[in-house]
Amino acid sequence: MLPMAHLTCVGHTRDELTRTVAELREAGVHNVLALRGDPPGGPGTPWSTTEGGLDYACDLVALIAEENADEVAVGVAAFPEGHRDAPSLEEDTRRLVAKVEAGAQFAVTEMVLRASDYAGLVERARAAGVPEDFAIIPGIMPILNLRSMTRMTELSGREIPEEVRARLEPLADDPAAVRAEGIRIATELCEELLAQGAPGLHFYTLNRSKATREIYAALSLPV
Repeated sequence: MLPMAHLTCVGHTRDELTRTVAELREAGVHNVLALRGDPPGGPGTPWSTTEGGLDYACDLVALIAEENADEVAVGVAAFPEGHRDAPSLEEDTRRLVAKVEAGAQFAVTEMVLRASDYAGLVERARAAGVPEDFAIIPGIMPILNLRSMTRMTELSGREIPEEVRARLEPLADDPAAVRAEGIRIATELCEELLAQGAPGLHFYTLNRSKATREIYAALSLPV
C-alpha cells in the first residue's frame, strides 16, 4: 500500500510547503495530492491569500515538481461537474490543463454522482490536450445517509441526481435500507465507470471502510 499525503495552499508560505514536501520525502512518502484547499471560511467563501504563499493548485504542483523532480508523484483534483468556483466547464477544464502542464501526473475526481459526468470530464480533458496516459481516477462515496450526503453535495455546489433520490427517499425512515440501497447504487456506478474505461476507483471512506469492502466484494475484482 502506497501512502499519499494531501497538501493544500491554505495558510502556508512557499518555504513551509517546500519544507513539508522534503519532510514527507524523507519519511518515505513519495506521492502527494496537491490541492488549493477550501478558503478558511469554508467552501463558497472568498479566498484569503497567505503572505508569501500560493493561490492556485497549479502553482503548488509546479513548486513540488521543481523541487523534487522524479522523487515525488504529484496528483491533483478534477471535478466531474466543474469546481463550484469555476465560471464554466470550459474554464474548469483549462485549470485542469494548467495543473497537468505544471507537472501533475494523475488526477483524482471529486465524488462522482453520475457516470455520465465522469465521461464528460474525461472527454473535455482529452479534447483540451490532456494526454491519454494521464490517469483521471473517479472518486466514489457511497450514500449511507441521505441527509449527510445532501449536505456534502451542497457544499460542493451540486445536487444528488433525481434518479438517485427516487431510489433513496422512499426508504428515508429506514436507515439500514438507505445504507443497503446506497451501496447498491455505488456498486452499479463503479461497474459503469469501469466499463467506460476508468483506470481505477478512489473511495472516500471518511474513516469507515466497511461499505467500501462490501462494494469491492460485490464488484468481484481481482486483488
